[in-house]
Amino acid sequence: MPKTSARLLALLSLLQARRDWPGTLLADRLDISLRTVRRDVDRLRELGYPIAAVKGPDGGYRLNAGTELPPLLFDDEQAIALTIALQIAATTPASGDGLAEAAARALNTIRQVMPARLRRRIEALRVTAVERPTTRPATPVDGDVLLALSAAVHAREILRFDYGPESADTPPRRVEPHHVITWDGRWYLIAWDLDRNDWRTFRADRITLRTPNGPRFTTRELPGGDVAAYVVGKFRGSDNGAWPCQGTVILHLPAATVALYTRDGLVEEAGPDRCRLTLGSWSWVSLAAAIARYDADIEVVSPVELTNAFAHLARRITRITTQNAG
Repeated sequence: MPKTSARLLALLSLLQARRDWPGTLLADRLDISLRTVRRDVDRLRELGYPIAAVKGPDGGYRLNAGTELPPLLFDDEQAIALTIALQIAATTPASGDGLAEAAARALNTIRQVMPARLRRRIEALRVTAVERPTTRPATPVDGDVLLALSAAVHAREILRFDYGPESADTPPRRVEPHHVITWDGRWYLIAWDLDRNDWRTFRADRITLRTPNGPRFTTRELPGGDVAAYVVGKFRGSDNGAWPCQGTVILHLPAATVALYTRDGLVEEAGPDRCRLTLGSWSWVSLAAAIARYDADIEVVSPVELTNAFAHLARRITRITTQNAG
């Protein structure tokens, strides 16, 4: 049986890997008794990890989100991936001054606690994100503003805010927030403007929120019934609107992460650690390959041509690997 400290780390790693764990399965994976599992869970609770008991035939445990962020546990691949992502965020102008500075601080914190074997590998890596030339340079966005906008969208609460420096002497805008999206390196809020009785698209970097939020509202349907269609129509002059092949998928990655690597597509939140990506390309297979580069689980929303392109791409890659193996 492993030592207590190593066993606790292994238990914590399992609890972080999936939502619910039956106690018997944890015992089998760790090669310990159910009684020892219960004792180890109690020790982790004492260290600040909010582990809840799950009711059911077998019983079990779940690592919940707490009011404070407890120590996290990453394996080697996760630590390296997180470090690379933070380096990109810290050097990407589109991340905004506040977000870039926060990413730099987080990167420094992680480096300090990394084991020597990983620190040597990371120190040899220096990533700088180079923005493509654009006639509309991105403007820094406060991370707290993005979080507040997203929270209002999910809660369906009316927002009040000043828009742009010229709004100091005018009444605040009152809107029903619908979506927070990123397009061509900028963040936008799509909302129904209550005073103008029409849909409006607001740049997030120009929004100064007023508190508190207003009452809850019933969500309206966007023109065309789809946020991707609405945004592509709104920004018709962009490159993405001219692509002959365009598709939409769900990526199992946070919207903010995907936005770092997407300048010619539409990214919108679809839940915790999931986002909806609408992208265009010159052919369906090239579009499938462009989406596959995000290295995450993918769910095709539409159209069926994109699903077929993924199947065609998979057969092509299988054929190549089989030939090379032979």
